[in-house]
Amino acid sequence: MPSTIWLKIRLYLMLVLFFAIVYAFVSAISYLLGITNFLFYGILAIALVSFQYLVSPKIVEWTMQVRYVDEKEEPELHRMVAKLAERAGIPKPKVGISALKIPNAFAFGRWKSDGRVCVTQGILDLLDKKELEAVLGHEISHLKHKDVVIITLLSVVPMIAWYLAQSMFWSRDRRGNAAIIGIFAFIIYFVTNLLVLYASRIREYYADAGSIELGNSPHNLASALFKLVKGSASLPKPALKQAEGVKAFFLNDVSKAHDEISDLAQLDLDKSGTLDPEELAALKEKHIKLGALDRLLELMSTHPNMLKRIKTLAQYEHG
Repeated sequence: MPSTIWLKIRLYLMLVLFFAIVYAFVSAISYLLGITNFLFYGILAIALVSFQYLVSPKIVEWTMQVRYVDEKEEPELHRMVAKLAERAGIPKPKVGISALKIPNAFAFGRWKSDGRVCVTQGILDLLDKKELEAVLGHEISHLKHKDVVIITLLSVVPMIAWYLAQSMFWSRDRRGNAAIIGIFAFIIYFVTNLLVLYASRIREYYADAGSIELGNSPHNLASALFKLVKGSASLPKPALKQAEGVKAFFLNDVSKAHDEISDLAQLDLDKSGTLDPEELAALKEKHIKLGALDRLLELMSTHPNMLKRIKTLAQYEHG
């Protein structure tokens, strides 16, 4: 069985590497500019992080067309969220429904008491209760692990590097230090962006494991993921474009659904449209090997390759 401790260690090792690169970057830029203290960069970084941290929930709510619902309106949804939050040892999050047709769910929030778990109308029409509970367990685990905040904070660094590169390239003084700083900033943007994507993929594996630790069956989560890919693939591509900017919050990369469904179709041996324990157990013994293109696409994605991800879930399945 995969170790959640190893997933946690990988995430924190990545964070150490990330901030080591950032420190080296700031030190080098300061040296080239002749700045002996980091006060300006420190204030800029804190201001950008604070602004993004405070306004991001409102941006998500607006983009996802979220409407919060009370217990009278959605008693079953509230019951599931309350039970899972209690098992996870966190305050019960606010519960919302997104008007998006894309079947999915997401969690966000600024601190422990500010957690929000939302589902789209599309997912409510697609999953059965056990599959939905497994998905909600995944989202509750994101809040428990506080990885939403981690990704939000990390994503500021590539943004700063990108704007710095742009400003240096368009500087009137395109010679000497300005050109060097611009090239260096672009390299840092590229490297740190890859690290943010890597951290995002780790947190998805970690949240999958967290859902199982909260008492959900691996095959229910695997079946839910299968249905989400299938449901997204059935939608026209323009309908998926509306979630392009926030797809990192979803359980799967909806923009890749049309490509992933052909790989996943082989898992549904009885063509029932779900993945049962026997089908997941069969995958447990199979060797999954990704081609060069699939590995490259995964490297540039916020989510793990879905076939690999469901294969990992199979390792949790008993029997």
